[in-house]
Amino acid sequence: MNIDLQLDAKGLACPMPIVRTKKAIDTLEAGQILEVTVTDKGSLADIPAWANASKNTILSQEVNGEEITFTIQKG
Repeated sequence: MNIDLQLDAKGLACPMPIVRTKKAIDTLEAGQILEVTVTDKGSLADIPAWANASKNTILSQEVNGEEITFTIQKG
């Protein structure tokens, strides 16, 4: 999988991971892929809900200790 942009949102609390993710994905073209790493546990529900509502696709979600990494394809 080719990652077009990586976003480090570790240490940010809600709603900032979503705000930063939206700003980052807005810079991409349709079909490009954003990788976001967060530490806010609320993002486990928030980012997939946002992606669904904004017509983007979660390609993968991985929990590694305190870090959660989402791979999102822009719709």
